[in-house]
Amino acid sequence: MTQAARADAKPRPAQRKKTPRRKAAAAAPAAGVAPALPDGSTDAPFEERSFIAQDGLRLAFSDYGPRHGARTPVLCLAGLTRNSRDFHELASFLSSIPGHERRVIALDYRGRGRSDHDRNWENYSLACELADVLDLLTTLALEHVAVVGTSRGGLIGMLMGAARPASLRAVVLNDIGPQIEAQGLLRIRQYMRERPVARGWDEAADALRRMWEGLYPALSDAEWHALARKIYREENGRIVPDYDPNLLKPLDKLDLSVSPPPIWAQFASLAHVPLLVLRGQHSDILTAETVAEMHRRHPDLQSATVPDSGHAPLLVEPPVLRRIAQFIEAST
Repeated sequence: MTQAARADAKPRPAQRKKTPRRKAAAAAPAAGVAPALPDGSTDAPFEERSFIAQDGLRLAFSDYGPRHGARTPVLCLAGLTRNSRDFHELASFLSSIPGHERRVIALDYRGRGRSDHDRNWENYSLACELADVLDLLTTLALEHVAVVGTSRGGLIGMLMGAARPASLRAVVLNDIGPQIEAQGLLRIRQYMRERPVARGWDEAADALRRMWEGLYPALSDAEWHALARKIYREENGRIVPDYDPNLLKPLDKLDLSVSPPPIWAQFASLAHVPLLVLRGQHSDILTAETVAEMHRRHPDLQSATVPDSGHAPLLVEPPVLRRIAQFIEAST
């Protein structure tokens, strides 16, 4: 599959609004990780770029750090309704560690963020999104990447292990595994059905707090506002979720009276890849029992629990950023 890269890359300065830091601690680093690294910035500059998918849709991505270098680039893949803004702090951090700078790319899937919406909602599928990811690698001539996948992005990472195993140098699965709990999918589907809109950013932040305070009990007012800026966009004077409403249609077709079939075979394709699993303390998608089974099947797997977090960890806390950075540095 070949793609035509867009030449209209748009430089972006560092974002002015910074996510306030709060105290959090992931589990202590496992044996074998890299020595402590200097901290990178959590608000680095990046370029807004795009490419044309094989069916003609324009897909957007954010490009951080040096274009060329010895270090393996990192590809960040978001959750079902989310977008590249979820990774601004992590991408900034990884791309700007003094002496360890590396390229980081965060993709907006079709129908999310700055990417075009698809007229055919059936293309909002893992198979189509996997093809888009592989086409992005081809467009950018990236032979190898380390993947950080949140939720749906982690599923795509596992599928990459089956479809193009040589492309993976390391994988971080953020609150996702081969077994997905139905209760978490039911919660996500209900949120998508309600599709809350707001008249202003304060109202949007308050709506998120009402829905998700149980998932993120320690967030401050400022952090709820920062989260709202990642999830919503302004449209015709209203604040609306930043994804195509038709994303709900594939989810509506699922029978969620039981959990979806597990994908242990796809997980097995990561047996050759260094793997870090992050689990939110209050996750309703990834259970501790599933993480234990993942350890059994992948003995070299590393894992950590992110406190005061549900599905999925926000990847903004300094200890979490450092843990991911150390893992990728040691693995690539």
